[in-house]
Amino acid sequence: MAAGPTTAEKRGTSKSKGTSGRSSGTGTRNSQFRVPAPRLLLLLFGLVVLVAGGVWALYGSTWFRVERVKTSGTRVLAPAEVETVAAVPMGAPLVSVDTDAIEARLRKEMPRIETIEVIRSWPHGIGLKVTERKPVLLVEKGGKFIEVDATGMQFATVDTAPRGVPRLALDGASSPSLRRFDADRLLREAVRVRGEIPTEIVRDTRVVRVTSYDSVTLELAGGRTVFWGSGEHGQTKARVLVALMKATPKAGHFDVSAPTAPASSEG
Repeated sequence: MAAGPTTAEKRGTSKSKGTSGRSSGTGTRNSQFRVPAPRLLLLLFGLVVLVAGGVWALYGSTWFRVERVKTSGTRVLAPAEVETVAAVPMGAPLVSVDTDAIEARLRKEMPRIETIEVIRSWPHGIGLKVTERKPVLLVEKGGKFIEVDATGMQFATVDTAPRGVPRLALDGASSPSLRRFDADRLLREAVRVRGEIPTEIVRDTRVVRVTSYDSVTLELAGGRTVFWGSGEHGQTKARVLVALMKATPKAGHFDVSAPTAPASSEG
């Protein structure tokens, strides 16, 4: 009588079948996600053509080249003057224009410009968005006027004084304060005070006179004066001055150097 398969042989046969079944299933699943080689090559070729076409359109074609420059935001400067200094390369591919270099050139050559933004305006333009410095004080020298902005920068010299801008008078040549503060420091102090003067009083301010670091006087229209003192506590002094001028409208001299004890008197 022939002997039947042993228990160990049955287990081995069962494992072989299970393994074979799993291998067959995995192979089927992998084959479902396999891209045929011809189709993959076609996709790669299409991608290369698309990239090459984009590069050619930006750099080699005439579709995206600089044809015009537009300047905005100028008040004193002439747009044509700004565009000449900008030297935007006409006819160049728009994508290759060095906007940083244009900005740096304008800032260097035209100190009246406070900020400049160079913008690509597709498909054919470059925009120059200018913000000019505004004078807050004028320094008279040799019959001309040097404009000073809110940072204390002397940025331009003009023949005619702009309307509504006070003149700065530095009378501290013999002042002991110059031993500690030079003329530039006193100028910045004057700018600081100018920035605190109330708007309604700025219109009447003709001269900001600096004798020393802690002695600043405002000369107003009609011969009136305001002794401001130092630049400290500027906002408080501004509020006190407005109230004092309303309370004593006929006064000619106002003293807010000590804002907790302001004073006024007839001129």
